[in-house]
Amino acid sequence: MTDVMVPALGESVSEATVSTWFKKVGDVVKQDEMLCELETDKVSVEVPSPVAGVLAEIIAPEGATVAANARLAIVSEGAVAEAPAAKAEPKARAAAEVGSPGAGPEQLTPRADIEDAPAAKKAMAEAGLSRDQIQATGRDGRVMKEDVSRAVSGAPGAAAAAAAPAPAPTAIPRAPVPADDAAREERIKMTRLRQTIARRLKDAQNTAAMLTTYNEVDMSGIMSLRNEYKDQFEKKHGVKLGFMSFFVKACTHALKEVPEVNAEIDGTDVVYKNYVHMGVAVGTPSGLVVPVVRDADQMGFAAIEKKIAELGIRARDGKLTMAEMQGGSFTISNGGVYGSLMSSPILNPPQSGILGMHKIQDRPVVVGGQIVIRPMMYLALSYDHRIVDGKGAVTFLVRVKEALEDPRRLLMDL
Repeated sequence: MTDVMVPALGESVSEATVSTWFKKVGDVVKQDEMLCELETDKVSVEVPSPVAGVLAEIIAPEGATVAANARLAIVSEGAVAEAPAAKAEPKARAAAEVGSPGAGPEQLTPRADIEDAPAAKKAMAEAGLSRDQIQATGRDGRVMKEDVSRAVSGAPGAAAAAAAPAPAPTAIPRAPVPADDAAREERIKMTRLRQTIARRLKDAQNTAAMLTTYNEVDMSGIMSLRNEYKDQFEKKHGVKLGFMSFFVKACTHALKEVPEVNAEIDGTDVVYKNYVHMGVAVGTPSGLVVPVVRDADQMGFAAIEKKIAELGIRARDGKLTMAEMQGGSFTISNGGVYGSLMSSPILNPPQSGILGMHKIQDRPVVVGGQIVIRPMMYLALSYDHRIVDGKGAVTFLVRVKEALEDPRRLLMDL
């Protein structure tokens, strides 16, 4: 028997949720074949089988919260030929998993070695409830966090016991909804990623002295340069020349002049970073993630475009690793791809600055005393006023504007 353990989840990640099992008990599995997928605060993690054999037991069912290094399943090592025998004559462990013939999941008899969900154990301790006071609904009679919540809300004594240690609610209770409206609503539990996004955005607002300064940039210089060289660029480097590489290069130049925008606060210290790890916000079906282009200040246009394209594909496929999403020192967010004309981006803690790009729109502007039509984009820099003064923020944004309106400055490091 070989245990299938939760893989290393990465820095600051202590637990995960089992989102999908690709195999069921009794299935034959190959070594390194994917057994299940875990959803963490930041990314989805696929769990491969450590050995070839038969999946004998699933310890953590779908929806269960598991701690780092917890057991997920047990694989019985052996040849493929053993699979039919395992299904026809299951051992005691497998029999307990699937139950007796005709028995539904609610009729399963709890086993002595069953491990309740870690979140449920914590909730029981906080509520002062024992295991026998809770109606378990998890597989094999496991107690889930939701079971504890139901027990607390349904038992007056338990609710009173839970009232003392429980923290004050942070969310305003939802107002009553008419029955005809409630019948047309759909309630879906937030994914772990969405919960983390919500928590981190609110933490940013509560912690940082956030302020936003705006400017606009004439994109005709970049658009002209791009149109002239995009075919040669793609032919030589095998990647399309987009706008993001210009913005990354412009920001890296500006960060050298205004280093506090690339710094962070650590207690009573300010940590200045002599490198630029550029976070690039990417929208995915699961929510916004921010993969990091490391040492962007040392990369050329082609390298930046290739890296951003690679990270974008991995983000949309849910294949980003923890390492690819950590350590960013500044972030660029492009709401313009969705049509946003103007917005105030929220900081990505502990970073002190984030640049918001927006839609390119033809607008009348005055150039040399004449009204002309130019492709214009609004830029927004949100910054932490605790560390970045208004002068520094405006200077940074002006330097970005200057570099974008005259891309030759980027080539001459001006």
